[in-house]
Amino acid sequence: MLKLRWSPTSPYVRKVMMVVIERGLEDRVERVATDPWSAETDLPKENPLGKVPALTLEEGTTLFDSPVIVEYLDSLGDRAPLFPPAGPARWTALRFQAIADGICDAAILRRLESMRPDGEKSEGWMERQRKAVARALDLLETDAAALAGETTIGTLAVLAALGYLDFRFGHEDWRDGRPALASWFDKAADRDSLRRTAPPV
Repeated sequence: MLKLRWSPTSPYVRKVMMVVIERGLEDRVERVATDPWSAETDLPKENPLGKVPALTLEEGTTLFDSPVIVEYLDSLGDRAPLFPPAGPARWTALRFQAIADGICDAAILRRLESMRPDGEKSEGWMERQRKAVARALDLLETDAAALAGETTIGTLAVLAALGYLDFRFGHEDWRDGRPALASWFDKAADRDSLRRTAPPV
């Protein structure tokens, strides 16, 4: 049995769980609820970075972080692979995964900064992260047609990233001015793996 250190609000965990569902691996992955921010967590024993997700294999090796975990999971099971073989399609999928993970990186940094006490927050830092997300969304708007093709790890990563923006920054409508991306998301979001991994309200 594989052991996944798991948090329901992490977009990186959501991406991993979407892959678990898409690859039909739910009966092979034990989810261990983990609060990486807790002073009592034993997470660093498995992931010295103290971050989720972390996947411990049956022989004891722990994989981190999400790009490594999802590629490992894609090597298991017998359903259609999410990582295309070497060639242009693979680079497209990996590029989408990278931009989606970057959106999550910037959004999380912005949120953490916003939670600092008054007087310690950096408005400039938060604005830098907001602009990074906006530029990434503009890129996805331009490339929305490419997202509409075969489902890949890039597809799932972008869905998880946009879902995180809805979850944490729902008051800022990322869809505004990005009709192609919004249309793609509305259609692609009707996936069992996305519905079943929605963060708690």
